[in-house]
Amino acid sequence: LGGSLVLLIWGFTAGGGVATVFGTSARLQQGDAPFWALFWPSLAANVGYWITLSLNIPDFTRYAKTQRSQIVGQALGLPLTMTAFSFIGIAVTAATIVVFGEAVWDPVDLVTRLAENTPLLLVVAMIIIAIAQISTNMAANVVSPSFDFSNLAPKYISFRMGGIITAVIGVLSFPWILLETAGAYVFTWLVGYGSLLGAIGAVMIVDYWIVRKRQLDLAELYKMDGRYSYSNGWNWRAVTAVLIGVVPVIPGFLKAATTPGFAGVFQNPTFIESLYNYGLFFTFGVSALAYLALSMLGGRPEPAREPETT
Repeated sequence: LGGSLVLLIWGFTAGGGVATVFGTSARLQQGDAPFWALFWPSLAANVGYWITLSLNIPDFTRYAKTQRSQIVGQALGLPLTMTAFSFIGIAVTAATIVVFGEAVWDPVDLVTRLAENTPLLLVVAMIIIAIAQISTNMAANVVSPSFDFSNLAPKYISFRMGGIITAVIGVLSFPWILLETAGAYVFTWLVGYGSLLGAIGAVMIVDYWIVRKRQLDLAELYKMDGRYSYSNGWNWRAVTAVLIGVVPVIPGFLKAATTPGFAGVFQNPTFIESLYNYGLFFTFGVSALAYLALSMLGGRPEPAREPETT
């Protein structure tokens, strides 16, 4: 947060003041694409940015001592900070247009330019960025897969080893290629994986809140052949609902991934390709309705049994 505030102060100072920076922010939109054509994929990308943490938040809230503490923590910690960092990102990037004549959206690139003639300042800045990555991004994105890998084979994979596996997979996914352009990162990566996770999240929400009415049998959750083992461990209704929601957006995703310089707007898209613009909003709605319909056809699950008393 401290490093971001320093960049914000630099942006307003070097950019000629708050009014000049805000006036320049209109130039961040390149081309003449209409507002609504960019609005939905941009909104889907922003929601997709946080949907990973939204789905694995139980890995953190499980340690909360009370329900109130996790509600207050999320309400204060996520919306406010996300809004603040979004504002800082837009303001600083707009200021770079004034200072450098072009939009510099990568903070590492920006810091490198600012401190290229001051080695000590560059070292300090890189240390701050490294600390931010370790304390924020790694904490948010490594905990959940580390638990997942560990749960696959607890005897052989510890939580620490799960984290190492996650790190290796992260490097092998070549993330620096995704960050080469803002369009590839925002409209291909964020909207793409957000569409998949939106469908998964819809099934989870509908199953718990609507189908089961918040009633779960805790003991049965941990039984290999319990009521939640479904068909050999697979809930075919859930898998089918996810596929129904995701398959329609695959053509749009493939076109976005293979279009050089794609910036969120297709040229003369077909109807099926245009569905990708709505990303997780489309997949969430379709998968939610599909899972609800499949669950009703198969009959509602039995209510959770009350714990036995002696």
